[in-house]
Amino acid sequence: MSKDSQMRAAINQKLIEMGERERLKELLRAKLVECGWKDQLKAHCKDVIREKGLEHVTVEDLVTEVTPKGRALVPDSVKKELLQRIRAFLAQHVTL
Repeated sequence: MSKDSQMRAAINQKLIEMGERERLKELLRAKLVECGWKDQLKAHCKDVIREKGLEHVTVEDLVTEVTPKGRALVPDSVKKELLQRIRAFLAQHVTL
């Protein structure tokens, strides 16, 4: 395991232990709903299903098709806020 992987694992473990990971997930969910991301992605899923036909689309196909667009649709402001929260948490709780 590389040093980078070890550090990521340690940070993730600390986020889980302190309950911060769940708080960040809830914040992300709320922000994505607030900015309309969820509705946009839902509409994209419907378009993909309509285009390919319901009987020709598996969940795996849909995830593969929709994931890049889903990531691209996340507003920069949401990404920045989440990153700031993670940095603040690390500054307070982690000594690596």
